[in-house]
Amino acid sequence: MPWYNLGVSVPLAERLRPRSLDEVVGQEHLTGPGKPLRRMVETRRLSSLILWGPPGSGKTTLARLLAQEAGRATQALSAVEVGVREIREAVAQAQRQGGLVLLLDEIHRFNKSQQDALLPHLESGLLTLIGATTENPSFEVNPALRSRARVYVLNPLDEAALYRLLERALAHPEGLRAEASPEALQLIAQASSGDARRALSALELAASLGGGRIGIEHAKEALGRGTLAFDKGGDAFYDLISALHKAVRGSHVDAALYYLARMLAAGADPLYLARRLVRIAVEDVGLADPLALRLAVAAKEAYELLGSPEGELALAELVVYLALAPKSNSVYVAWEKAQQAAQRYPDSPVPLNLRNAPTALLKGLGHGHGYAYYHDDPEGSFAQPYLPEGLEGLTFYEAHGEGWEERVRERLKSLRMRFRSLSSGP
Repeated sequence: MPWYNLGVSVPLAERLRPRSLDEVVGQEHLTGPGKPLRRMVETRRLSSLILWGPPGSGKTTLARLLAQEAGRATQALSAVEVGVREIREAVAQAQRQGGLVLLLDEIHRFNKSQQDALLPHLESGLLTLIGATTENPSFEVNPALRSRARVYVLNPLDEAALYRLLERALAHPEGLRAEASPEALQLIAQASSGDARRALSALELAASLGGGRIGIEHAKEALGRGTLAFDKGGDAFYDLISALHKAVRGSHVDAALYYLARMLAAGADPLYLARRLVRIAVEDVGLADPLALRLAVAAKEAYELLGSPEGELALAELVVYLALAPKSNSVYVAWEKAQQAAQRYPDSPVPLNLRNAPTALLKGLGHGHGYAYYHDDPEGSFAQPYLPEGLEGLTFYEAHGEGWEERVRERLKSLRMRFRSLSSGP
């Protein structure tokens, strides 16, 4: 019988902790078919590694599952609570048992000498380390230790993954005996900033508030009682982020600043807002102002460096810049068209002149033959085919009339006319 059935109150997140990789939600880039952690489990060849990611992204869960699937003796320690003495005890245990998997949470809390104590035992293979950290290993883990342990990056869970997790919590035998509206689940997923533990805690509180029936008001109240109070004025989280995005897109500086300030005051994750602003720089400002993306990334990095409240000024500066910048969604539209064309014509042969020819055989088959190098032969370069046969007339990108695109619009028109006239022959 699980220990949490013995009259002990256990948080929902612990009760729902996955017991196999197949139950893990998110992190498909590590756990999906053919991906690194999946291969380790399938081959039972576990090597030392460090899992780096934000809170609630699944570091501890994945560490436990990897050790469990390896079928080897395991000891779990937290660097917050232990030191070199406990490491020596783990080494002694490993010597008695012929090896040990050491799960070391918060590994960044170890100082240099404590980290160095692990090195000879990792080198000999006596210990296999699975470390977990929320901090950048480039700065917090010694280079010598990093060279012996592969670093894998975990991402914040996206809203879709959190929504699936919340649905599972309502259906799981050890989950909640409750019903929830889709709107309530969506709000919790959006307001949890990629943190599974936070999402499940909010759901558990909402269930108690609603007496087993979770509506949007119970979700709002649960979030308001926690660290994320997005709805003091009655608006849902997604309404506020939508308003911020649309105010920036619509060039209304004052409204954009108001919604940014309101969300920060209500407890929204500043890095979530920074990521949304980077998206706006790409999607809505685009090539009307190519500097916008660089400034957006710089503002995100500035916040990561300074934290709150100082770093919030960088986000405010970015919001003002993006709101005042000229706007263009031309690349956004062009990319959608290009993706549709790739889906419709997935097998169209690349023209022979553009193909790679690393071997004599491929050269003999005509690969690369007739390619005109622009800097040596500009006219020939314009006359040669670039798109597959039958697709020559496709166009995706159209420069709009604002900012940088206004300056290049005539050049784009001239280039396309030149391609058409030269490629069509005399």
